[in-house]
Amino acid sequence: MRKSTVEHAFGTLKGQMGATHLLTRGLKTTAAEMALHVLAYNMKRVISLLGVQPLLAGIRV
Repeated sequence: MRKSTVEHAFGTLKGQMGATHLLTRGLKTTAAEMALHVLAYNMKRVISLLGVQPLLAGIRV
């Protein structure tokens, strides 16, 4: 069950955003790199769902 739940996000990161491999080594740096990939993915989703203006308004608050 867990594998199918997270597979969509990792598949999207790998396929659409070009994140096929992690570029760093070690748990700390790899976690930071993955966090940046996930942040970019989430921002891309918010922009596609709401648009740029509501995102900017939410950031300013």
